[in-house]
Amino acid sequence: MKICIINGPNLNLLGGREPNIYGNESFGDYLKELKNNYLSIDFNYFQSNIEGELIDKLHEVGFDYDGIILNAAAYTHTSIGIADAVKAIKTEVIEVHISNVMNREEFRHVSYIAPNCKGIIMGFGMDSYRLAVESFLKK
Repeated sequence: MKICIINGPNLNLLGGREPNIYGNESFGDYLKELKNNYLSIDFNYFQSNIEGELIDKLHEVGFDYDGIILNAAAYTHTSIGIADAVKAIKTEVIEVHISNVMNREEFRHVSYIAPNCKGIIMGFGMDSYRLAVESFLKK
């Protein structure tokens, strides 16, 4: 099974950025743990702060992977381009958020991406990614 994890803007700063919201663990450390727990899964990881690069990655992996876990971060609430890219590809996408965005600022309550996704997982910290992996295993 091949799963691509795509993280959007500022998620390269996990572990140091607003630890009261995002925790103290870097995504690199979490990804090592995830890979060790799911040895049968071929994980591809991509992070960018640039909207177009996220769209290009969705196009690249969106036709031959078994699943995509997408944390578009702030682009979740602003990017029609990413929403359209998710709609255009064949691979199912799970939208993931580390925090519960419904407990945050009102502008974060709207996701342009969600209507085109298999589902949304939010509010479980980094474990939100593991829950998304599990959802692909239960197909």
